[in-house]
Amino acid sequence: MSSVWESLTVDARDPARLARWWAEALGYQVVAEEPDGVEIRQSADRRPSLFFARVADGKERKNRLHLDLRPADQEAEVERLVDMGARHVDIGQGDVEWTVLADPEGNEFCVLREREE
Repeated sequence: MSSVWESLTVDARDPARLARWWAEALGYQVVAEEPDGVEIRQSADRRPSLFFARVADGKERKNRLHLDLRPADQEAEVERLVDMGARHVDIGQGDVEWTVLADPEGNEFCVLREREE
């Protein structure tokens, strides 16, 4: 017996705002919205989803789990995400081939280079 990945939950002070930011970043759509949480998916019938749950406190430390994005054009995607409100962050990654950004609430994620075939 095994499990199926259903969703990843992200704590958020403003779940509606952060869910919409990530929906735009990923090309996802909002599929459910309640006062205390918002769920986004690639399409209504596809899983896993990202669920943004309301919390009272802000982010205080580096994430122990983060998303890695692999765009067709790393430089253009980093520019697009920064224009949307992401910011560059240094978590001690040093000189690497990926770019570390943080979303509007400070959650780190990586933008990887294009996959070499």
